[in-house]
This record gives sequence, C-alpha cells and structure tokens, in this order.
Amino acid sequence: MRIRDTGDLWWKSAVIYCLDVETYMDWNDDGIGDLPGLVQRIDHLAELGVTCLWLMPFYPTADRDDGYDITDYLGVDPRLGDAGDLVELIRTANDRGIRVIADLVVNHTSDRHPWFRSARRSPDSPYRDWYVWRQDAPPDTSDQVVFPDKEDGIWTYDEQAQAWYRHRFYKHQPDLNTANPQVRDAIAKTIGYWAQMGLDGFRVDAVPFFLADAANTQGDDIDHPHEFLQQLRAFLSRRTGDSILMGEVNLPYDQQRLFFGDHTGDGDHEGAELNLQFDFVLMQQMYLALARHDAGPIADTLRARPVIPSDAQWATFVRNHDELTLDKLSDDERQEVFDAFGPEPEHQLFDRGLRRRLPPMLEGDPRRVRMVYSLLFSLPGTPVLFYGEEIGMGENLAAEGRLAVRTPMQWTSGKNGGFSRAAPSRLSGPVPDGPYAPAHVNVSDQRRDPDSLLNFVQKLARRYRESPELGWTERAEILDQPHPSVLAHRSTWQDASMVALHNLGPEAVRVPLHLPDTDEGWRLIDLLQDDEHVPSSTGRVEIELEGYGYRWLRLASPGSRRLL
Repeated sequence: MRIRDTGDLWWKSAVIYCLDVETYMDWNDDGIGDLPGLVQRIDHLAELGVTCLWLMPFYPTADRDDGYDITDYLGVDPRLGDAGDLVELIRTANDRGIRVIADLVVNHTSDRHPWFRSARRSPDSPYRDWYVWRQDAPPDTSDQVVFPDKEDGIWTYDEQAQAWYRHRFYKHQPDLNTANPQVRDAIAKTIGYWAQMGLDGFRVDAVPFFLADAANTQGDDIDHPHEFLQQLRAFLSRRTGDSILMGEVNLPYDQQRLFFGDHTGDGDHEGAELNLQFDFVLMQQMYLALARHDAGPIADTLRARPVIPSDAQWATFVRNHDELTLDKLSDDERQEVFDAFGPEPEHQLFDRGLRRRLPPMLEGDPRRVRMVYSLLFSLPGTPVLFYGEEIGMGENLAAEGRLAVRTPMQWTSGKNGGFSRAAPSRLSGPVPDGPYAPAHVNVSDQRRDPDSLLNFVQKLARRYRESPELGWTERAEILDQPHPSVLAHRSTWQDASMVALHNLGPEAVRVPLHLPDTDEGWRLIDLLQDDEHVPSSTGRVEIELEGYGYRWLRLASPGSRRLL
C-alpha cells in the first residue's frame, strides 16, 4: 500500500468540516461569531481530526440570505473581522495540519452589489451585460424557482432599469451572465485573489446554474458550458497546484459524471473539472433506508455509482447547511421519510426536504446516531461534517426556514452555550432549547466524557484517516448476506481491505460472510472495539451484530505490518 500517494490527492481521504463564522464563536461579545473567535477554536477541530475547514460565505453581504447575497467578492464582512484576521485563521489552521476552503458563490450577486447598481441605472452601463435581462414580459416560470415558498417566478421587473432581470434564487439575487467574458474574468480574479491569500480551494455553489449561460451568446469564446469549468480548474491548478473545487451538483449520477470532466462515461479524464462532488443521491437513499430499516436502497445506490476519474472523489454527508433535500426520491418515498423523521409541517421545507438535524430525527437514540456516523465514515468517499454534528446538536424550529439548523455552536452549558456573552436578543441566531439545549449538549462536557459522541466521532475520523482504502477504493463491493437490515460492504485499495457492517434495524443478527481470498492465518481486526475474528480455511466467518450495531473489520494477512 503506497501511503505516500494519499498526500498527492489529499482530498480523497480528507475529513471536511463546514461552519459559518457568524454562528461559531463570538470573541468580541457583540452577538456575532467572528474570525478571532474561530481561531480560538481551531484546536477543537484539530483534536476532532478535521483536515479541511470549509468556510461558508464570509464576504461583505446585504445579509438577506445568510451571506449568500454578496456585495463584494474581494472583501471580508466587517462584522466577522478583516482580511488580516482571515490570514491569521489560515495560518493557524495550516499549523494544525488543516487546509481551508471557502464558498464560491458566482451564480448571482446581491442586488446591492456595485455591479448591479450600475447595471440597472442605464442600458449603456459597462455592467449592464454582466446580468441577464429581457425587455418582454416573461412566461410563467413558477416551476423553475428554487424557493417556491418565497418566489413565484425567476424574472422580476426593475423599474429603474425598465427591464426584467433573471434570478433563479431570490429576487434580491440577480443572476450573473457567465456568457460574458468580463464576468468570467472577474470570477477568475476572485479565485486567484483568495488562492493568493492562502485558501486551498472552494466549495462551488449551485454549479449547474452558473454554467447554464456560459455558452449562450452567439460567437462567444466558450463553445460548451463545461469548458468554463475546465478553465477555472486549470487556472486554479496553475496558481496553487493542489487546490480543489468541490461542487454542489444535485443531479442524477449520469449528469454528475459530466461535472467530473468525464464526457464519455468510461471514468477517464477528458478535461479536469470538479475534484469532488456531493453525493446527494446516496444521502437521500440513506434516509430512505433508515426510515425502512432496510439497507437495500444504500446497497443499490453504491452499486449504481458511476466510475469516476482516479483523482476525483465523492463527498459524502449526513446533512449540510441547507434543507435536507429529498428531491431525488419519488413522492411516495419522500413521504416515507417525512413520516419517519419529519411528520409535522414545521419540520418540512419547500415540500422537498427537512429542516432538522439527525439526533432529533432519530429521537435521540444514541445507538442509531452512532451507527449513522459510523456508516458515513465507512462509505467510499470523503466525509463532510456540518458544525455541531460531532456533539449531536439539534435544531431550533423557531428560526426561519433553513436557519433552523444554523444555530450558534454549543461550547459549554453556560449562557448562550458559551458562544457569546452578549444578550440572547443580540445573537446571530436562537440557541436550541429542550433536550438539545446547551445544558445537555455541549463540547466542554463531552470532551471530559470518554463515552461521548464527540469522542466517538474523533475515533471515527482517526480510523478513517488510517484506512485509505475507504477513500481510494474505486467502488464498494456489496457482500452477500441474508439480512435486509444489514449493509455489508468491502473497500479495497492495493493490498489494503476493510469490511464494514451496519445494522439499520433494532434486532440483533448474526451475519455470515464469505471472503474467498482469505485463508489460513488471516484475521479480521475490529477497528472500533477490542475484538477480532478468524475466518475458516474456506474464508467463512460469522459476526454478531446488535441492533443498530456496526463493525469496521480490517483484513490482516499473515505477516502484515500495518498497525492494527
């Protein structure tokens, strides 16, 4: 096993952690999290095992969409700090072995961005063509809106401009025209600037949307939308070498494959594009499997994953910062998940997703919560954690929409969960109450409890990093066994191999496995508890698995020199 290979393509076996500076740690006690506060908590991330920190938008903003309505791509929101504070964060994180990436939001700007303010003033403005306009009244586009509870179409008439402008998201977020070479240059300059400041890459927001216009203008120098993404990847690679683009592409697998740069379906490079893509398909099938206590949807999805270029990777996750979207499930399947994990209208959002965190959805059952995170880290891919998952934070349904899961980080059992010493009314968001309040769920208490979820997730991160086969395997091998509730999969890379077992049901089972490539002297070493199993001479072994139980079994050949 060539461990040194993992250092070249670091993103294939990273542990990524997403946070919003505004809700993480308030150091000047004004009620808003800030960069100096985040620096003070870098050691928490290092101890957790995080190797890549993903920052949600920290740019100047009109703050009507939690920072995703940007007014200056080259600045830092003064509420959070300044450019010097960001540099100190990057330097401190790098010292702890943590790379830093940030959101790249280039599908749209805020309507208060200087570009749009100029564009709407006059048809002769140099920025007029930086956005998408039309003079005639648009047809009904209610079926194209991203937020159906907020907008009834994707075009809004602007009185000052005397024209309609397009916005696929909120009306205060006009779409940039990426067919315009000047817009593409501005995006490249943004990437280059932050790379020069020390960022190791970007999580690219809404990738299919911002590519949609790239080849729309007759005579444009982009012949195909994906050429633009290829150019951005090449530009970033020239500037910083091993920086990444991690894309939000919520599409079926056959379409996601294109965004890796594979346009023939053979898993080879035809033009490097995104390094990583979030596996929305697998995430949604995981929740269907959890609702049914049946591992079949996960197994079928892993089998259906396309082969991707060798230096590309799937980003796996339990939930992210948005609603927990279930849009790729059928209506009946989505209702199954709603019935199991979000039966009340206040739990649901946009008729397609849930605004809840995992522990409340699982009624606080620690067995199920741990099983799910064990499953996450064992799936082929790169695990992505959303802040607070490591301690089992809950949501606050009193917050509006998707903000229900973007509540302040809970550090202690004290006032405001130790996030800030400001008055609660001044906080960037409401702290959860009830069983998930800071009095019951916080970092400080769990640091001192060897049986806490925090310590369990630390162990998962450590074992994952010690097991490159989990990130580097080409695809999982689904192992035959008789229990519908059990997912048994094997990940192999070079001479390293691991079997992972997860029981999605409440009943204990005995799982028979056949591993024909093992013979006398082989052992299965459990990486999560002090246990081992010895296959028979024909490679057969049976594993006891309690209700919601899990096992990580490293295959150790005679004479293996791996640390066990």
